[in-house]
Amino acid sequence: MRVKVKNNVSWVGIIDWELETFHGDDYSIMNGSSQNAYLIQEGKTVLIDTVWTPHSDRFIDNLKAEINLKDIDFIVANHGEVDHSGALPELMTEIPETPIYCTANAVKSLEGQFGQRGWNFQVVKTGDTVDVGNGKELIFVEMTMLHWPDSMATYLTGDNILFSNDAFGQHFAVEEIFNDKADQCLLEKEAMKYYANILNPFSPLVARKIKEIVSLNLPIDIIAPSHGVIWRENPLQIVEKYAQWADAYQEDQLTIVYDTMWEGTAKIAHHLASVARELSPDTVVKVFNCARTDKNEIMTEVFKSRALALGSPTVGNDVLSSVGGWLHFLKSLKFKNKKAAAFGCYGWSGEGVKILQEHLAEAGFAVVEASIRSFWNPEEEDLVQARDMVEELLG
Repeated sequence: MRVKVKNNVSWVGIIDWELETFHGDDYSIMNGSSQNAYLIQEGKTVLIDTVWTPHSDRFIDNLKAEINLKDIDFIVANHGEVDHSGALPELMTEIPETPIYCTANAVKSLEGQFGQRGWNFQVVKTGDTVDVGNGKELIFVEMTMLHWPDSMATYLTGDNILFSNDAFGQHFAVEEIFNDKADQCLLEKEAMKYYANILNPFSPLVARKIKEIVSLNLPIDIIAPSHGVIWRENPLQIVEKYAQWADAYQEDQLTIVYDTMWEGTAKIAHHLASVARELSPDTVVKVFNCARTDKNEIMTEVFKSRALALGSPTVGNDVLSSVGGWLHFLKSLKFKNKKAAAFGCYGWSGEGVKILQEHLAEAGFAVVEASIRSFWNPEEEDLVQARDMVEELLG
């Protein structure tokens, strides 16, 4: 399928409605996704990125139906990860001499994944340009660590299109391709989920890169990322969102996360929610069992929150493995400017709450003094402490 983006620029990617996980099984996909590749046909014909390996044959067959592959003057590889480069080996068997424009790190990435095949790499850096004819050129902008060392964006003058690769994208399938055709609530949800679970650790770099792109004074009419919708209606709205999200983002929300063995810790979690509703009616309160709810969905809620309450019973002188694994992922996301508290039940040694507090502090949260540590099952005197905890978390 080919879709006109603007003038002589087309989308030639793949919509993957069946995709359920990404990055192995580390990222959940609820509403499909797309791998976006683009074709520029000016004085020169340029292919920007390819698609994931499972779709290589379909991608190349579709491309052949549109153009003679030998007419491709060069390829731009904005990022070497296989969801963008997986079709390159098969494509290059057809046009082996075709130059590939990419960063120096992308050469390492592509050769590391596919071997040294003698491809004609043309290494570029921020500010480098290449003429594509008809008075237009491509300008390259390195996007180091957004989200790999090799990432870059490519800007097409004249049409004012920013091919932003993984920045400003979402794992979201939209058959009509463009942001104005998408379900707007789902679009914002998936864009935030993508940011919170993939890009948030690099928020300081995001903020700096946005300033750098703005300083180039390039008019942007369209932002064409490598996943999800193409932003053609008010494209800078997603840039503005990224600027907000990169600035220690939070809403008036408390998220309560727990796992439980015999429902004691669950009782504390739900009691905390009712106390929060009573003490702060305007605050959104959400409760999740981390063993039963998708971790990426929960992390998106934590990203939105100003406070987190985390609970686990003590088991084997530690916390439940479901909570421990969730905490490990939480640390990797490097959330900022959020409070946290810990709670849980115990029957013997009882160090679970202290372990949670230590890990939450290591994850960058401001851990409040109040906690709930219940012997066997929560009694009234334990639940009374919920008021102190909520007041500290939301105060």
